[in-house]
Amino acid sequence: MKKDIIFPKVENVYVAAVKEWNDDFQENSWYAHLINDSDQTLEMVIVVSKAYGTLNGEMRKTGTFRHAFKEIAPKTAIKVELLENNVLQLNNEFMVSFFKDNQLLDKVFVFKTNTINDKATTDIPVMNVRGVLLK
Repeated sequence: MKKDIIFPKVENVYVAAVKEWNDDFQENSWYAHLINDSDQTLEMVIVVSKAYGTLNGEMRKTGTFRHAFKEIAPKTAIKVELLENNVLQLNNEFMVSFFKDNQLLDKVFVFKTNTINDKATTDIPVMNVRGVLLK
């Protein structure tokens, strides 16, 4: 039965939006990072991202992006993707799946509409920078 299935809780794995210099646009841009703040390696990591929401009374959504990483070492972060300014007005969802201790774990992280901004920044673990953090 469904009640008998154990869904382990994802701990010490985060998604953060961090502002960094973008040479292509010649400005600071927001980038999504996956953070492994645990003491164990994350293996076979898959991140599926998309943005969606209502803009000017019209439902909008972006394409779905898929990113795969063989492993993410303990106490490290990896850059996932650029968050273009026009998608910050939408919900930005990151579905993260990975193996840890030979067990499959997954978690959905969602930056709600307009929550990625300079006023919402906090200290980001592992990276030692400021940004918007989802736990």
